[in-house]
Amino acid sequence: MARPLRFRYSPASWSEERVRHEILQPLRSNIGARAVAPRFDIGADWETHRFEMQNGDVALFARNGEEAYWMGNTETPSSLWKTDKFGWRKVPYHVSRWTQRELLSTLHEEDPWLADYPHLSWFFLPVFMSKDGRESTRAFFREHAAGFPDAGRRETTEFFEELLRTGVLDEYRHVMSGKLGTSDHVDRVRMSAAMAEFIAAKILTDAGYAVEPEIEVTTGHSLDFRAEDEQTNVLVEVTRPQPPINRAAAGPVAAVRDTAETKTNGQLAEHGGGAVLFVDCSSFRDDAWNAVRAEQPDVRHRPAVVYRVRPDGRAEGYTKGRVPLDLAGAIDLLN
Repeated sequence: MARPLRFRYSPASWSEERVRHEILQPLRSNIGARAVAPRFDIGADWETHRFEMQNGDVALFARNGEEAYWMGNTETPSSLWKTDKFGWRKVPYHVSRWTQRELLSTLHEEDPWLADYPHLSWFFLPVFMSKDGRESTRAFFREHAAGFPDAGRRETTEFFEELLRTGVLDEYRHVMSGKLGTSDHVDRVRMSAAMAEFIAAKILTDAGYAVEPEIEVTTGHSLDFRAEDEQTNVLVEVTRPQPPINRAAAGPVAAVRDTAETKTNGQLAEHGGGAVLFVDCSSFRDDAWNAVRAEQPDVRHRPAVVYRVRPDGRAEGYTKGRVPLDLAGAIDLLN
């Protein structure tokens, strides 16, 4: 499975002739590539190329007299196989900006409805335009409401747009967008679990905390977030129970208990305590959540927060143990 889009870097000079011979011709022979005019100017002293394939793939190439950068959701020409890869923040601004404009234009041409969500389009661009995952990741938002039950694509996409508009996760774009995956099929359970981390980030942000994802701990594991303010430095791990209809558990209360127990007996047990467990029930329909809401089951880990968020921003839940976070501004707490 291909990874989210990254740049390949060539520390060499590329002429127009070399581009035709070592990039265009092999791609034309293998997958029917054609060179087309780039849609945007890059500025500075860079020359640019855009290649479109018969199967819908696209590739971009920017070069100056000393170096060049390649990005594409297609096969890589053999002349670039041994080149180093770099993230979006590690390449010259003009190259990154031009590439993003080219790919966003293609994305919105293929899925026009995403143009109404510019921050989400930009943030998930590395997977929305990836080699294997471009169809599945867009379909997850378009056809599966990003994992929210009984909701439409517009309201759910706006929910995540509101979070990403703040820029709090911009620095972590590559790792966080990559959580959605680049599989060629929609795995709603796995993708919904990934979006639970974005929901957690929104709760923490709404509560006034700065968030940092993927915190390595001494056991060799990574916990999902560090939440900080002037007085607080707390680690948070997120888990998302599957809706009862999708699993073998007897009901929603058992679903919450079993899922939390798996996390507690695994990562959190090896970590040795201290982290707050977030149990996100946002995949539950009203009747399932109401059962959990009424019983407020223990989740075998303390401190813990069990909650459900709706795409209109409503969030309610309960806590177990002494949670070292003030979440009253982000969740309507039942206890």
